[in-house]
Amino acid sequence: MAANDTPQGCGPNVDSLYYNLCDLYAVWGIVLEAFAAAGVIFSFVLFLSLLASIPFTQDKNRKSSVALNAWFLVCTTGLFCLTFAFIVGKDFSTCASRRFLFGVLFGGCFACLLMQCVRLNILARRNSGPRAWMLCLGALGLWLVEVVINTEWLIITVVRHPQGPLNATAETSRATATPCNIANEDFVMALIYVMTLILAVVVASLAIMAGKHSQWKKDGAFILITSLFSVCIWVAWIVMYVYGNERSGGPTWDDPTLAIALVANAWVFLILYTIPDICSLTGDDESQQSFGEIVYPNRDVGYETILKEQSSQNMFMENKAFSMDEPNQASKPVSPYSGYTGQLRGSVYQPTELALISKAVGNQPPDVSYDIIIPRASANSAGNSGSSTPSTHTETASTAYAQTNGNSGNGLHRTSHW
Repeated sequence: MAANDTPQGCGPNVDSLYYNLCDLYAVWGIVLEAFAAAGVIFSFVLFLSLLASIPFTQDKNRKSSVALNAWFLVCTTGLFCLTFAFIVGKDFSTCASRRFLFGVLFGGCFACLLMQCVRLNILARRNSGPRAWMLCLGALGLWLVEVVINTEWLIITVVRHPQGPLNATAETSRATATPCNIANEDFVMALIYVMTLILAVVVASLAIMAGKHSQWKKDGAFILITSLFSVCIWVAWIVMYVYGNERSGGPTWDDPTLAIALVANAWVFLILYTIPDICSLTGDDESQQSFGEIVYPNRDVGYETILKEQSSQNMFMENKAFSMDEPNQASKPVSPYSGYTGQLRGSVYQPTELALISKAVGNQPPDVSYDIIIPRASANSAGNSGSSTPSTHTETASTAYAQTNGNSGNGLHRTSHW
């Protein structure tokens, strides 16, 4: 008999409490189970991404919201996990967790969103937000109010409906002697505080749009869209849970309605708020960093350009004696003997690099074009005169020494100085 009552897709050893997780005819349970499991995994990945983005977030105004986002992800993950309590059957543990955690987890999510709206309102007007511990204390205070309300309500209703008699059957005890034995209207009325938080988030997110600092309005727009979608989901499931199920589907539609509301609102939290907020943690920092990298190198490059120009001019001054070996028409012709002073090497003045740079920058001679190229004296030119053998010694492009044995053919007389 028990084997024949087992639905298709479930094993014979599966308790009837978990038939909705494997019953192929109860498609809603399998679909919601898949979406809830995917949401848990995705929330965990986003939580790791949030923690990994902390070292790369340099804006203190954005880093102050990391703690709130982490707690928001924890509550969102709890919503996905609570979905399984509505998919499985009813007993004392599942019904107690439904009634207590439904409002507590939603209260935690909307409390974080409300404190984010407070932070963004201050930033949109002052461009300087409150500290992280103040935001966390505010969210904790708002959340504890819902915890106290649900705890008191659960205790009162459980005492009012005590456990059934010991000789009662399992089905009777599950149906009548559990915390689920309440009216749908009572379940909705216990969530009035959460509805108040939702409306407060909508109003506070609208106030962000009136700020003067527009870079924070984008974050406020994401919270506004998330809160509006949440309002639509809550209105839909409340109307269906209180009025629609009694007229069409009966009590069998109550659990699917609440489970769908949990999964839908949790995915709205992830897609419309969490993902854009995590992306904005490092997105604005990268743009500011790239802007800073553009401004700073401009100043640095200007200084380096001056040094490069001065060093190139200094190298030209030092190597101009060697540059005349193969004259180029585009270069300025300079006589290889122009640097000769007739002094000994020890008494030659050697200017410092700073003096050369200052001279190159402040006393640059005007460009003069020469039509005649003065060649370097070589052995061939001296051999044509037949009476002298000049030898030229060049050091560091600034001093030239010439040694001759007599008068050259062109009438020049040179004396060696050593």
